[in-house]
Amino acid sequence: MKELTCIVIGGGYAGINAIKSIQKLCKEVIGGRRLRLVLIDKNSYHLRKVLLFKPAVNKNEITVPLTRLFPNGIEIVQATVTKINSNVKSILYIDSNGNEDEMNYDLLVSAVGSVVKKPDSSKGGIALSCVDDAVKIRHIWQTNVKKALTETNAIERQRLCTIAVAGAGLSGIETSAELAYSVQELVKQSGFDPSLVSIYLFNSKDRLFPNGPEKVSEKLENKLLNLGITVIHGTKVMKEKNGILTLSNGEQLSAGLCIWTLGQIPNSLVNNLGLPTNSEGHVMVDECYRVQGTQYVYSIGDCARIVDPLTGLEDGKTCKEAIAQAERLAKILLADLEGGRAPSHKSFVEFFCFGLGPRDGMAWVRKWGLDIILTGKLGWQIRKWTWNSASLIKESNEN
Repeated sequence: MKELTCIVIGGGYAGINAIKSIQKLCKEVIGGRRLRLVLIDKNSYHLRKVLLFKPAVNKNEITVPLTRLFPNGIEIVQATVTKINSNVKSILYIDSNGNEDEMNYDLLVSAVGSVVKKPDSSKGGIALSCVDDAVKIRHIWQTNVKKALTETNAIERQRLCTIAVAGAGLSGIETSAELAYSVQELVKQSGFDPSLVSIYLFNSKDRLFPNGPEKVSEKLENKLLNLGITVIHGTKVMKEKNGILTLSNGEQLSAGLCIWTLGQIPNSLVNNLGLPTNSEGHVMVDECYRVQGTQYVYSIGDCARIVDPLTGLEDGKTCKEAIAQAERLAKILLADLEGGRAPSHKSFVEFFCFGLGPRDGMAWVRKWGLDIILTGKLGWQIRKWTWNSASLIKESNEN
C-alpha cells in the first residue's frame, strides 16, 4: 500500500495538537493510502513555554518527551529543517548528529511557533526566554534574599529584595504573581516581615490586558496589588546596570533583579524555509491555513498570520487559538485530499485566563454579550486546564 506522508514541523503547542487532530480524524488510511505522520523538531521534547515562570520560582519540570506524547503511530525526527522545496514537495533538514538529509512529503504543516523577544545584552537584566534563564533567575533572587537577611544596610537590604518585571503581558503578569508569592514565602519562613519584598511590574500601556474590558483590567490589577505587586503603567524599563534601572520617564529604581518579559516574535526559521512572510515575519496564509503560492503546504500557530474572513480580525497567539486551529486544520487537510469543501477559519470565542500564583487565577469569557469573570481557585483550575490541554496532558500535580 502506498504511503501518504504528512510532515509537521515544530513540536510546540500548535505542532503537537496538529499531530493529535490529524491522527484522530484521518485515522490510518486515506483514499487507499496509508498515512505516515512525521513530527520534526530540533528537540526531543515539547517545551511548555507558557510555564517558563515555574522553574524561575521552584524546581519544576516543564518539558515533556515527544515519545511520551506520541508513543505509537508517529515518526519523530529530531532535526532542524533548513529549506522547503515546495515545487518538488520535499524538505531539507540537519539531524541531531549534524547530517543533512532530505524527505519528501504529500502534506506539510509549518508550526514552528515563536521565540521570546530579548533586549540587547547591553540593556542588562535577564530575559525569561528558556529554562536555563528561568533557573538563573531563581538562583539570583534566592541568593539575594539570603544576603538581605544578614545585610545591615537598610537601603541595600531593600534593593536585594526588590524585583522588577519589565513587560506586563500574560508572561509578565504570571511571572510577577508567582514570584511575589514565592519570595515572600521564603522571607516569611526565615522569620522576617514579608513586606520587605517589593515586586514592580512595568507596563508600557495605560492598563493591564488592554484587549479586554476595563473592569477585567481593574480586577486583575487589584489581585496583583493584594499580592504585593506594584503595577507602573505607561512606563518602560530602558536598561539595568549594576542594580540600577533607568526608566522611560527619566526616573531610576534600585533592584536586585530585573526580568524582561517582552512577549513573542515569529520564529526566524520561517525566513530560512523560504515561505512567504509579511513585514513582521509571519507566514502568509489564506482562510484555510494554506501558505500563499504553494500547494499542500499549511501553517498555523504563532508563526502564521491568520485572519477571520468574516470579521477581518487577526487570530491571537496563545494556546487556545493553536488548539482550535489544529482541530480545523485536520478537517481542511482531509477536505483538500478528498476534493471536498474545506472549512474556513473562525475566531476563537473571547476568552482569556491568568495564573496568579499557586491555586489562584482569573478567567474571563464574553458570552451572550455578558462579561463573565471567575476568580480564585476556580479561575486557577481553568488556567491549569488550559496549560494541560494545550500540552496534551490529562493529569498533573503541579501547583
